[in-house]
Amino acid sequence: MSITEKRPLGRTGLQATLIGFGALEIGRDWGVGSAAERERPAEARAGETLRCVLDLGVNLVDTASAYHRSEERIGRFIADRRREYILATKCGEHNREPETYYDFSYEAIRRSIAGSLRLLRTDMIDILQIHFGPDPGRVLDDGGCLRAMKEAQAAGQVKFLGASVNGPVLSRCIASGDFDVVQVGYSLLDPGEEGNIAEAGRRGIGVLVRSGLGGGWLTASALRVRKEERPPRVNTLLELCGGDASLVTSLALHFLARNAAVGSVLVGSKSCDNVRSAISVLEQDADRGLMERAVRAMKDAPPH
Repeated sequence: MSITEKRPLGRTGLQATLIGFGALEIGRDWGVGSAAERERPAEARAGETLRCVLDLGVNLVDTASAYHRSEERIGRFIADRRREYILATKCGEHNREPETYYDFSYEAIRRSIAGSLRLLRTDMIDILQIHFGPDPGRVLDDGGCLRAMKEAQAAGQVKFLGASVNGPVLSRCIASGDFDVVQVGYSLLDPGEEGNIAEAGRRGIGVLVRSGLGGGWLTASALRVRKEERPPRVNTLLELCGGDASLVTSLALHFLARNAAVGSVLVGSKSCDNVRSAISVLEQDADRGLMERAVRAMKDAPPH
């Protein structure tokens, strides 16, 4: 498997590299470990990371207004290479550093789209996704958010519409016919959305995977956290892999890659290291026997 091989994002006509870049950590404090490890990178390092990701061949960059400095940094450092990547962002959760807030009203979404275009230094967003919050059903019922998004699409500011959500509202979004792409939290650690992913594939809806590495728990970062403070499922996988976190990461990525409905797996990083490592892992064959044991272990393990 190679990073140069691309997968279709449903019926959009877009072809995405299997590894995409999740740009949360270059703009907002996030991650597993100490406060220092969670801190977003300085400006110069963020720019190096973004340029490195494109140099590696990754062609999908996913961000959001809620990722604090992320959109601004993407616009500053790689807008000049705009033709090299599919640009996905989100609306509905808004930046108010050091926090965020939700506003899905028609006017708020119009302002958000205009702000994203300005910060990203582009006249076209390839995929605009609803960044659903604590009451996603109500957002769809109200309709103002989707109306503003469709108007932006009709005006040529947005190519395709998406939804970043899990659970019953994900099923509703897939069935609605309003969305071209869905972004789903899905991993070896939490494979519960397989049915929805399959249904999206059947309907020609592109699938982006977030948290495919369990928010960092399926990487070496987990080893920096005491065993008693890790999620039990993480410890189960580490024990199965003899404490080798790199093997856990390999299983996690190959688990996602083997699902043909998955278009791109978003890998986040404060530097290029995680992305480079993910690409390297996928270029090597997985241990199929170990994979099946890991899948069974996750099905048998308690939910949390």
